[in-house]
Amino acid sequence: MTFHSDVFTLNTVDGVSFLTYDRLSRIPFIRHAFSTKLGSGSRTVHPMDMSFDHDDREAVTENYRLFCHAAGFDYASLTASSQDHHTFVRVCTSAEKGIGIYREKDILSVDGLVTIEPGLTLCTYYADCTPLFFVDPVTHAIGLAHAGWRGTVGRIAAKVIDTMRESFGTEPADLICAVGPNISVCCYEIDAPCAKEFKALGLDSDRFLFPKGGGKYMADMLECNRQILLSGGVKPDNIVLSDICTMHHSDLLWSHRATKGDRGTMCAMMRINPVK
Repeated sequence: MTFHSDVFTLNTVDGVSFLTYDRLSRIPFIRHAFSTKLGSGSRTVHPMDMSFDHDDREAVTENYRLFCHAAGFDYASLTASSQDHHTFVRVCTSAEKGIGIYREKDILSVDGLVTIEPGLTLCTYYADCTPLFFVDPVTHAIGLAHAGWRGTVGRIAAKVIDTMRESFGTEPADLICAVGPNISVCCYEIDAPCAKEFKALGLDSDRFLFPKGGGKYMADMLECNRQILLSGGVKPDNIVLSDICTMHHSDLLWSHRATKGDRGTMCAMMRINPVK
């Protein structure tokens, strides 16, 4: 496998591979990682599957333990989203530790997670949809969100910003945000009704919707979410975009479209480092 990126580092620890954004890795008070399909010791049908919906629960739990060990997270500190392509953003505290991992989900619609509590690890899921990372270097708050096309047209990125401002006093201009990895414009084809919803956002859709004839469009979710972040007050220089496509890199990353749905699921994790 050949891997090259100008924004990510591909790390491998004890046979488990994961991605980190170079820009986020330079922020001293956080730890973050994005899983891949590569992990020796994984016993799930789909290697390193992080979804309890697709594979044996015990084997998926072992994947979490393998990933946490490799990427430097405490398994007991995890709290997970409950994604259904909507825009609800949950403010998390230590009371939510374990939810969606080793405790039952208590809310059925959570596509965004934010916290200001050190030691709590946020966890969200992907297999082509767009991950969004939010870091406030002033208040030391963080957030993760899952932006499928419905979440994107619902402006979940703006809703995370609003929630961080209301809950933690975050100023949008202070935020550092990372977008992706996801299915990129080279591979993401949508139909006319879907494109109509993107056009209704009132953004510069000529920069993220490209007609290809027959009522079909190629869509750039990186650019669309970048514009939503900008409209929410994030500075251009504080937005980092993925330069890898989940479908083109389906040897490394799970892609729903590349596998026609026969796939595992990846996760993003991020925490505020515990106070020593």
